[in-house]
Amino acid sequence: MAEDTIVRFEDVSFEHGPRKPILDEVSFPIRRSAKLTLMGQNGAGKSTLFGLITGAIEPEDGDIHIEKGLSIALSRQVIPREELKLTVREFFQKVFPKKMYDIDPRIDDVLEVVNLKGHTKVHDRVMSSFSGGQQARLLLASALIQKPDLLLLDEPTNNLDKAGIAHLTKFLVDYEKTVIVISHDADFLNAFTHGVLYLDVHTRKVEQYVGNYTDVVAEISARVEREAMKNAQMQKIIIAKKEKANFFAMKGGQLRAVAKRMREAAAEAEEAKVEVRREDKTIKKFHIPCPPNLSGELLHITSFKTIKNYKLVIKKKTVSLRKNQHLLLKGPNGIGKSTLFESLARAASSPVGESADSGATITKGVKVGYYRQDFSNLDFSKTVYEELASAMDKEIEGDMRHVAAGFLITGDLIQTKIGHLSEGQKGLVAFARLVLMKPGLLILDEPTNHINFRHLPVIAKALDEYDGAMILVSHVPEFVAKIRIDDTLDLEK
Repeated sequence: MAEDTIVRFEDVSFEHGPRKPILDEVSFPIRRSAKLTLMGQNGAGKSTLFGLITGAIEPEDGDIHIEKGLSIALSRQVIPREELKLTVREFFQKVFPKKMYDIDPRIDDVLEVVNLKGHTKVHDRVMSSFSGGQQARLLLASALIQKPDLLLLDEPTNNLDKAGIAHLTKFLVDYEKTVIVISHDADFLNAFTHGVLYLDVHTRKVEQYVGNYTDVVAEISARVEREAMKNAQMQKIIIAKKEKANFFAMKGGQLRAVAKRMREAAAEAEEAKVEVRREDKTIKKFHIPCPPNLSGELLHITSFKTIKNYKLVIKKKTVSLRKNQHLLLKGPNGIGKSTLFESLARAASSPVGESADSGATITKGVKVGYYRQDFSNLDFSKTVYEELASAMDKEIEGDMRHVAAGFLITGDLIQTKIGHLSEGQKGLVAFARLVLMKPGLLILDEPTNHINFRHLPVIAKALDEYDGAMILVSHVPEFVAKIRIDDTLDLEK
């Protein structure tokens, strides 16, 4: 291995089962101190590439050379169930192979980076006592605290607010070792990366580019355009040669040999056509229908729980939602936004339309569509087909496949188990499910997490036009700006 190469892929192939090839004889080096973005569309295999680097999965073919003694840390997406009962100190201690005696100050430093500082006596708090957004920050912190030679970050800005992203960006700019990041946040990536590994979902190869994220996106687009123009010119030559070949062949005699040469020239031109990459597709425009007979008040809230100075506080406030009203729920991580959503979900599934632990009532018969940021209301053991069919009042396969195709769920993907999908694909299944479900009340908890940035304008438009009642939580201001909001409930105020 070259002196400054710390990881080298050599003709590596990998597939998820016989009909799901991901990598095809891929070769590339990762150099010491490089700061790279890993690009590729949803389901191309970006997280798989990380798994191959950490050794969590093995290649079917080829070799992955890793420098002897190289330390690697990956930011995980979910805290394993058995680790939720650990204290913060035990959780961070677990990532080190041997006991660290100076772990408390290290924890303090790293919590500052993910903007979770100022939590008094945080070291003894149990992991399960944190909100979903805070748990995501603790997972990110557990990778950063290791200060590894190679740091792998999978969508690290999900669940971070502006201040959190600024803290993390500074950490990565100052970080002297190697970093590879999967993210769709262009400004964040441009601040510290200077190269791109592009995983092409069609050729299943990894291409390397120099430059920041925006440069490389522009370079790939320009290349696609050049290839398309070259193909158009080749197509003209092919048509002309074929026409001449037909003309000479009709004349017969010695001209048949000329016709043969013309056909050969046309075939050569055909081969010279460049395999134009079918660039990341965007989901089709969609509409979430709501039942036509909805009227009057659909949701009534009289009180809700918030967390203040790590104590539970019950706030009294009356919130009423009717058809065609959109409510934005605001407040910092850990204040109780997801807790409120969970209690609404319990109210929705109770026969009387209210949950015992909240002052919320949902009008009887109102169907609730809930987009959970961790997708835990999808059944991971079901296939996509089964999950989508279960959302329909009456299963009509043609309708379901038509909706699924609009969300890029085609071919074998529809028979894949939910648990085997990438996070981005789970998000698209969750949206397809809402379309088929036809809900009267829509509850959306961070619907932009894990979703390819190309899809976000399409999703924003569908939510903007939704004419049922809607409650939305999102930490992405430019996404919220595209959606009609009629009222805001700030849990902090």
